[in-house]
Amino acid sequence: MSKDYYKILGVEKGASDDEIKKAFRKLAHKYHPDKQGGDEAKFKEVNEAYQVVGDKEKRTKYDQFGSDFESQGGFGGGMGWEDFMRGARGGNGGFEFNFGGMDFGDMFGDMFGGGGGRRQRQARGNDLQVTIQLEFREAIFGIEKEINLSKNNACDVCSGSGAEPGSKTITCAECNGRGQVIRVQQTILGNMQTATTCYMCHGSGSMPEKSCKHCGGKGVVKGDSKYNVKIPAGIHDGASIRLQGKGESAGPGTALGDLYVVVRVKADKHFERENEHIFTSITINFPQAVLGDTIEIETLDGKKKIVVPEGTSSGQQIRLKGLGVPHLNGSGRGDHYVQVIVDVPKKVSRSAKKLLEELKEELK
Repeated sequence: MSKDYYKILGVEKGASDDEIKKAFRKLAHKYHPDKQGGDEAKFKEVNEAYQVVGDKEKRTKYDQFGSDFESQGGFGGGMGWEDFMRGARGGNGGFEFNFGGMDFGDMFGDMFGGGGGRRQRQARGNDLQVTIQLEFREAIFGIEKEINLSKNNACDVCSGSGAEPGSKTITCAECNGRGQVIRVQQTILGNMQTATTCYMCHGSGSMPEKSCKHCGGKGVVKGDSKYNVKIPAGIHDGASIRLQGKGESAGPGTALGDLYVVVRVKADKHFERENEHIFTSITINFPQAVLGDTIEIETLDGKKKIVVPEGTSSGQQIRLKGLGVPHLNGSGRGDHYVQVIVDVPKKVSRSAKKLLEELKEELK
């Protein structure tokens, strides 16, 4: 029975070459046997369909004779699963996945540990994290802090090379100077080749002829380190500062890790912070609320006098522009908001009560 290759690929008979390639790429990725939920039978079927309709000459014959066109010389001897796999293998035993001008290295590379000739990432040391405590005002206005920690540092005798000073370097015997170790593993698709960074030379391809006596050729020694970190004005609680290259060393030929400084800010008994704004409160008496007054308050910049306007109600806020927290980008400061609380006495003297009665009658 003739197979409908267009239906298998999910495209119309008049689909363009690009549409056919996109459809095949999508289905091949979906049904690849090495993927979770993959389907080898479907993968073979999709590949068979693409080998025909993805080729102009074979597609013409298929459109004329159907999938039985092999008897008309369409396949030229046929192309089964083993032929497909032989076509997929590169000359060095690895997989190139290049059919009909389409490169499948990117599509399948992640399934096999980054093989296929991909450039290996340089090995690097561990990232580290430390936490520092800041006083409230230190976070507001910024400060410089010294950090002390013990970590793996590059050997100060051999400068992290692992070689005894004055000694020569030789070709790494493990990778023969390639910097990579090639391994072949059996998979459902056959022998798959992967390349990993050489664990002996860390990708450099060379080794010291004589190992450094101080570090034993490791290029790393455990030691105490001190760093001065500038805390920017306006930093928030929980924020982190990255010190690039201040983490650990992993040995010769490796990059240094990074150091992350996590900031914790202590609360203040007087000020409350919300983003770049500061909030405080003041308590005034009833006459001050009615008549208004000038009151001295505490701000981040010291004592300031503010004017409480006549007729101020309890809960009303007074805004002090530009007296809040500095913006991290240096574009000015937030505001300071003062909430006014009017204290209404539960008991008053006779004379005060008489005055309030007179005020009550006057306001009617």
